[in-house]
Amino acid sequence: MTVLSNAPAASDSAETAPVRQRKPDWIRVKAPTSKGYGETRQLMRDLKLNTVCEEAACPNIGECWTKKHATVMILGDVCTRACAFCNVKTGMPRKVDSTEPGHVAEAAARLGLQHIVITSVDRDDLPDGGAGQFVKVIRALREQTPHTTIEILTPDFRGKMVPAVEAIVAAGPDVYNHNLETVPRLYPTIRPGARYYASLRLLEEVKRHDPRVFTKSGVMLGLGEARLEVHQVMDDMRSAGIDFLTMGQYLQPTPKHTPVIEFVNPKAFAAYGAIARAKGFLQVAASPLTRSSYHAGDDFAQMRAAREAQLAKAAR
Repeated sequence: MTVLSNAPAASDSAETAPVRQRKPDWIRVKAPTSKGYGETRQLMRDLKLNTVCEEAACPNIGECWTKKHATVMILGDVCTRACAFCNVKTGMPRKVDSTEPGHVAEAAARLGLQHIVITSVDRDDLPDGGAGQFVKVIRALREQTPHTTIEILTPDFRGKMVPAVEAIVAAGPDVYNHNLETVPRLYPTIRPGARYYASLRLLEEVKRHDPRVFTKSGVMLGLGEARLEVHQVMDDMRSAGIDFLTMGQYLQPTPKHTPVIEFVNPKAFAAYGAIARAKGFLQVAASPLTRSSYHAGDDFAQMRAAREAQLAKAAR
């Protein structure tokens, strides 16, 4: 066989080719095969809905979809940002789908959801950052499935934050989530299109408009953050009045994404969770497989009960 003179040597190719990292036993999950998984997948296809479960390659998709739980991702499947950790496509998004709010409400009704999580791609191309579509989805859900509690996970609405938050909070979600994702030091490489303190201010703004709305935020571990940096993020969150903290292991979606610096073991997650509870969060979820919407319905019920107990104690 003839080898072209300008072709790289085999050893050179091996050195430059991205390598997928091996996961420890505690982070591995089985491939989804259940009937419930297939039915949930087909429903999303029938209603032309995107899910962050698929787009972000969530490791819990098999478990959640088997239980008919799916996190709908509105405003398309193309993001205007390019975060180093995220598997969602980057580019120029398509026109906003006017039928999407109705389809989301129909999916919630057909799945019989008691609690639904709605997220979106970043839409820096839209005048309102996509806030209006969140409002329409919340209204459609309230009309079609009034007993379903609603959790939203929004982008930071860069440059449009105050009016966006005001409109969404007025629509009445039960939980407003916006993830800080990592410690401030790592923002330039991990989340270059966002600003740490702007994200904190967004969650403060939610509470300012309506203190009754539960606020929630999450961070990924394993990106090279130091323990004391994580503790500082917890303190910043509590200063912003955030009720619910989620902490999970960062997993590299493809070899082209930022690598995992450390696989944090379950005992370390448990220790972080204990510290977070001591700092006063109403609810904490901390484990390698924790994700923003993982077990969100159960967590919401526990968080609501914790607030009720807190208020009852204060009234004595």
